[in-house]
Amino acid sequence: MSASVRTDAWLWAVRQFKTRSAATAACRAGHVRVNGERAKAAQPLRIGDELRVRVEGFDRILVVKALIAKRVGAAPAAEAVDDRTPPRPPRTLAGDVPMRDRGAGRPTKRERRDLERLRGRDA
Repeated sequence: MSASVRTDAWLWAVRQFKTRSAATAACRAGHVRVNGERAKAAQPLRIGDELRVRVEGFDRILVVKALIAKRVGAAPAAEAVDDRTPPRPPRTLAGDVPMRDRGAGRPTKRERRDLERLRGRDA
């Protein structure tokens, strides 16, 4: 095994991005940081490096445990990464009103009434 691997290849191999070109584009856009510094796609990674990858507006904190350059299955990919990402805060609309998950469909009559009550729009 080599002593280093490209940043974009490693991110693709550990299944953080669907394609290597998507990983390269994220590096170019500045969404990937290695040890606090903006990373280029070809920057070599070493074991112990900390990556911060911005995904959907939140940073994922990953530590390199193993160097892999080729895409592998989910289990070996999980062993190559130490995910130190803190849990995301619950989604809220405005203040205390929770948001419905996208794709959850239309609210039922009961859910709609509960939402209206939370928003202070009781009839």
